[in-house]
Amino acid sequence: MQFKDLGLDNRLLKNLKHFDFKNATKIQQQAIPVAIAGKDLLASSKTGSGKTLAFVLPILHKSLKNKSFSAKDPRALILAPTRELAKQVYGELKSMLGGLSYDASLIVGGENFNDQVKALRRYPKFIVATPGRLADHLEHRSLFLDGLETLVLDEADRMLDLGFAPELRRIHMAAKHRRRQTLMFSATLDHADVNDIALEMLDAPKRIAIDIGSAEHKDISQKFYLCDHLDHKESLLERAIQEANYKQLIIFTATRVDTERLTEKLNSDGLKAIALSGSLTQTQRNTIMSQFERAVFKILVTTDIASRGLDIANVTHVINFDMPKHTEEYVHRVGRTGRAGNKGDAISFVGPKDWDSFKRVETYLQQDINFSQFDGLEGKFKGLKPAKQDYRGKAKSTKKPSKNTKLKTKKAIKRDKSFHQNVSVGDNVFIPKKKSQPKTDED
Repeated sequence: MQFKDLGLDNRLLKNLKHFDFKNATKIQQQAIPVAIAGKDLLASSKTGSGKTLAFVLPILHKSLKNKSFSAKDPRALILAPTRELAKQVYGELKSMLGGLSYDASLIVGGENFNDQVKALRRYPKFIVATPGRLADHLEHRSLFLDGLETLVLDEADRMLDLGFAPELRRIHMAAKHRRRQTLMFSATLDHADVNDIALEMLDAPKRIAIDIGSAEHKDISQKFYLCDHLDHKESLLERAIQEANYKQLIIFTATRVDTERLTEKLNSDGLKAIALSGSLTQTQRNTIMSQFERAVFKILVTTDIASRGLDIANVTHVINFDMPKHTEEYVHRVGRTGRAGNKGDAISFVGPKDWDSFKRVETYLQQDINFSQFDGLEGKFKGLKPAKQDYRGKAKSTKKPSKNTKLKTKKAIKRDKSFHQNVSVGDNVFIPKKKSQPKTDED
């Protein structure tokens, strides 16, 4: 199906043609008609499926066809979990606004608050924001949502995992009127918190699930390598980079310290690498992403901060130096490659500390994963056996007590029982006199 078959405004079709977008993806084919009709939507699709245009296009189409509710309030608000994803969505929105007399603003944390207040005073019709910073502007009354027409929650599951539920509810209450339309997109519809908040914020939504997250991505080759320890893992990384015929490469790590350490090591080996982590300021993060997008650096070493929203066609390889804690993050990490019909390669290293995460990924993908090997770098680690269950259903400890250790018996504690007999109350002790017995006639 082509975009012209979806009934979109000709001005939008002109912009789509300029960017050589002709055929609509599955999520766009199903979501755009529902959104144009004004119905609430709860949708799920795999990463790289064109989800952003699935809500940007109907928002702009409705704005071109209908009169706004308010002259000052924004017509649409798009919320994203991270600054990087918000920036990515903002870029696609701006590309579709070409030739249209509408203004848009990007409101994210880490940037000057007063500059954002000035931007909001120009009354932009479209806002892309992160929940925390937008909630701050609502609290400072620099923004009002009484006339909001459409609220979009992009990557709702990630926003809830990051603890933004209170902010989402505050934004919902600020724009709570019967004519507001809500579009919610999530990596999975099985997320309990997503369904709970959908009941609060959506009105009889249409549910759409396209290519569930556990489905195998045909454009991405996935390989897993067992490793014994950190030095072995670094040797595997060095070999993987040597053998990979990559244009651009993303390496995902578990911690900020690892990103900096690996980046220094790669640069010392003569490779052009740059590190990205949440400890950097927004200006630094923007500079790093700009340099990577322009291929100034060929390798990006990052935490999960870049697992969503990064859309660079030249990323041909993704390496999971550490397995992610959350299973869905594996899908999003791998989805940074093999985008827009391109082929990609994903490599994951699994050590003893990664084993539990690997097993969860294997279960989530519903696949029996076979491990690959590099010649000369075979390891001894073959995986961990599941802990045995005792008769009470609890996992038994696999650690054996040392022969040299003796069982320590608890010594009996000597208790001072004088407390029950005598209590010191100071120098002036009141001692009650014994009552004299009544005298009898015999006395």
